[in-house]
Amino acid sequence: MDIDLALARELGFPKLKYASLERERRWLCRTLPMERVVRADAITDLYIDGGGLRLREVRPLDGGPVTRKLGRKGDLNPYTRLTTSIYLSEAEFGLLAGLPGKRLRKVRHHLAPEAGRAYGVDVFEGRLDGLILSEAEFATAEAMVACPGPDFAVREVTQDLRYAGGWLAVHGIPAPQGAD
Repeated sequence: MDIDLALARELGFPKLKYASLERERRWLCRTLPMERVVRADAITDLYIDGGGLRLREVRPLDGGPVTRKLGRKGDLNPYTRLTTSIYLSEAEFGLLAGLPGKRLRKVRHHLAPEAGRAYGVDVFEGRLDGLILSEAEFATAEAMVACPGPDFAVREVTQDLRYAGGWLAVHGIPAPQGAD
């Protein structure tokens, strides 16, 4: 990883050997292309008050094993972040699930890859009902820049931090640009 070590420490990552680098772009969508969905997961996130921790439970809709983890992210820029996760047992997850915070629920639809790109499409529930975001992760910065985005997207919102999970959990669906 070629990362500014001072910035990493400032973000709370003093030892990079425990962090992963995530490159991601997000797009606002009107619809979900159901014909391209290969699997889906129900995701519940708890953005814990007072810090940058997220508790996540992922339940495959096909009945597969549930994944539970505690994670932390630190944004290097809108496209790139450091992440770390601790995978939890059901009992460990239960101990943390009662912490105060804001919950966010969504179904993530994994689409069949096209032209080497795999997109996930999140359909939000509850007070975010109607919001649909697509995202893609990239192994390299070059691949991220080269991606044209999904053909079903309305616009890219990667740089609009109001579409990040933590912001959405606290504030809800953003007003259209220029309306706030």
